[in-house]
Amino acid sequence: MRLTALTLLLALPALRADEGMWTFDNLPTQKIQAKYGWAPDQVWLDHVRLSAVRFPGGSGSFVSKDGLVLTNHHVGHHWTQAVSDAQHDYVKNGFVAIDREHEIKVPGLALYTLLEMENVTERIEQAVPKDADDQAAAKAKAAALAALVKEQGAKTGLDCQPVSLYQGGQVWIYRYKKHTDVRLVMSPEYGVAAFGKDWDNFSWPRHDLDFSLFRVYENGKPYTPAQHLTWGQKGVQYGDPIFTVGHPGRTSRLETLAQMEAKRDVTNPLVIRALDRGRAALHAYAAQGTEQSRRVSADIMGAENAYKVVVGETDGLRDREAMARVAAAEKELRAKVAADPKLKALAGDSWTKVEEAVEQQKTLARESFLMGSLRGEVLGTALSLQRHATEMQKPADQRGPQYRDEKGLTALKARLKGGEPSDAEQELLALQNVLTSAQQELPANHPLVQTLLGGKSPAAAAKSLLGGTRLLDPAARAALIDGDPKAILESADPALALVRQLSPRLEEIQKKQQALQAVISEHLTRIAKARFAVYGTSTYPDATFTLRLSYGAVETYPSAGTLAQPFTTFAGMYDRAAGWGPKAEDGSWEVPARWIERRDKLNLFTPYNFISTNDIIGGNSGSPVVDKRGELVGLAFDGNIESNAGRYYFDARVNRCLSVDARAIVEALGKVYDANHLVAELTGK
Repeated sequence: MRLTALTLLLALPALRADEGMWTFDNLPTQKIQAKYGWAPDQVWLDHVRLSAVRFPGGSGSFVSKDGLVLTNHHVGHHWTQAVSDAQHDYVKNGFVAIDREHEIKVPGLALYTLLEMENVTERIEQAVPKDADDQAAAKAKAAALAALVKEQGAKTGLDCQPVSLYQGGQVWIYRYKKHTDVRLVMSPEYGVAAFGKDWDNFSWPRHDLDFSLFRVYENGKPYTPAQHLTWGQKGVQYGDPIFTVGHPGRTSRLETLAQMEAKRDVTNPLVIRALDRGRAALHAYAAQGTEQSRRVSADIMGAENAYKVVVGETDGLRDREAMARVAAAEKELRAKVAADPKLKALAGDSWTKVEEAVEQQKTLARESFLMGSLRGEVLGTALSLQRHATEMQKPADQRGPQYRDEKGLTALKARLKGGEPSDAEQELLALQNVLTSAQQELPANHPLVQTLLGGKSPAAAAKSLLGGTRLLDPAARAALIDGDPKAILESADPALALVRQLSPRLEEIQKKQQALQAVISEHLTRIAKARFAVYGTSTYPDATFTLRLSYGAVETYPSAGTLAQPFTTFAGMYDRAAGWGPKAEDGSWEVPARWIERRDKLNLFTPYNFISTNDIIGGNSGSPVVDKRGELVGLAFDGNIESNAGRYYFDARVNRCLSVDARAIVEALGKVYDANHLVAELTGK
């Protein structure tokens, strides 16, 4: 008799429901101990925390005493592209620095290491006047926190950042060391790093060498981190407990049911339509030629990834069984709150208040979304310039926070002046997409549509505006910023003239949204406090792109009528490439030439990628995967397609984290890229 996948699954050891992206101050060590017979101590936690690195939009880790940093290829893609040009396409062809003299400095890239954390919740709460309403309370808290961040930054010399956890139930200040001299050391070819391209994105099995190496320098010399991860000598095995240490971007698991339903029905469909338009425009631009394709390769990768993510999230919000569990959990908490007089006074009507505010947000959704999309390069610059000019005409004590002190003002001016001139073709593409969104999402007689298009087609309106504006030129922006603010407010530049027309409505929408968000934030904070009272810190906070630890094990799951294999190998990659051939779907499964030439040198059965039950989400890309010894055994790079609903809930049955096996990285470095100097630095051999 043939066993079904479910029967096979039930015959395996019980799946470990390893849910949670835990903060380092509140790790469920007793639960981990009960499951795995071992739990991290403070020495272990400090070791992995100080080894962790935050990238823009992703994660990484120090992996040598000389400041070598490991992350995903797709996290480093933009920065690798930034140091490439038409003659040296390091994204397409890969890059290996033969020695440290040849490591390439990456302008603009800054990395962060979390050194200290402080809970300042009580101090912030004390700043709220008695009998303050929701908006006044939110304003008082924000002012107190901003002052505290500024004070600590001056005192410590570190980059101090505010962190809100448990929907405002806790407020922390995280203090980071900022690294600004970062250099590219090694990046494999895009064809092997993203083998299968978008077709295989979020799928399993996978065969991606999704890693890259950078190095941090300080005072012109390789930086010596306080801690770094050593390379695992044993490797991970099926069933082994493992940990990811990274920066999950955002989850919404503590939001109310009303908020989730609004995203399902209104917000996410708006985003999906906009992403679809953007994808089409980017692919049309890339089709114009090799150089155009190179310029937008990172944009296409980001757009395709975002599209799959939002579609997956929305499908998850439509899952009746999963959402019934979300509704049941909310109902249980509301009942416990209603049964306790103190909690009822605190948060008894908070769910209703949130629902009412969300309903009002839904009526503003289309216009708010489009107003937000105007903050791209040219119109975003115009809006920032106008804000700058408006604020600078006020007395210093009446300006917004970033316009009050000289340091903040200097940084703002530097950002507005920018660097290299923008790519006019890409700007035209982006602006045309925004104008098309306005035309398709709003009625033809809507004031916003009429103002933006002026009776023209999106293509004609975009071409006209960009043909007349000088804001894409850094020198022109610098002249405006360094000159009289009145010149900005009176400028005939078409971009500045347009935003002057748009600003009154934009400010009106912004004020309405801020008022509604203040209500939502206040009542989510009340709900969070009630949740604390009922459940304590046995729960974890939503992800906020701050450092978290998740735990799990290498585990299978039911897939396509069988069980998913826990590991893939190099042999599997070559087999998949042979099965498709090099020309299928624009070469999605084409193996780079160097990999064809070196195939016989590889141990083809080296573990390549593996899956585990670790709870991750976007932002965790590049997270080191470590074992009980605190040694690196893998590199998280994706989730399976079933995990895209993980923003709103964790489904232990099928949510899986996908990682590059550390053994595959050193195998490739030594036998394909002739980078034995890097193998020696990583492994000590």
